[in-house]
Amino acid sequence: MEQYICVGWNTIIRQKVTMKPYTVSIDIDLPRDLVIELFDNEANLVKWQTGLQSFERLSGEPGQPGATSKLVFLNGKREFELIETVTANNLPDSMEGTYEWSGGGNTLQNRFIELNENHTRWESTCQYHFKGIMLRLMGLLASGFFRKQNLKFMRNFKAFAEHGHDVRQSGDAPTPATG
Repeated sequence: MEQYICVGWNTIIRQKVTMKPYTVSIDIDLPRDLVIELFDNEANLVKWQTGLQSFERLSGEPGQPGATSKLVFLNGKREFELIETVTANNLPDSMEGTYEWSGGGNTLQNRFIELNENHTRWESTCQYHFKGIMLRLMGLLASGFFRKQNLKFMRNFKAFAEHGHDVRQSGDAPTPATG
């Protein structure tokens, strides 16, 4: 994403505001077909995505390129929305999408590698972009946070897939603010 940034009174330059892509992975002790079945079921999202309050389809055929959905998360007392757009679905091998929010967005490439008949590696490559100089600085200073958050979701999914662990019942998920 490109943005104009003011430097001085009258000078405006064009600058790209993206983070370097990173890849994280986790091995799951289940066959790839079962991993995909659990991963591709939108009803399961709240069970492993900490803070997810709702998932709403907006347009397109679910899971297919061009399909859009709105995800609402609660982080502490702050609620935020992501708009997900599926950009490629080559399951069981891979699935790709973009996620946009008011302060920026990210691309996400998920790959599912069959290690053997009972083990699957999930690799996820992510790249963030930010709007505004403050968010860009935050992205540069807190780049490790995004990697850790991605890996946390992956660990949550592994626990859910292998053991039925639900983040909503573990105290890991925030509760909606009242009042």
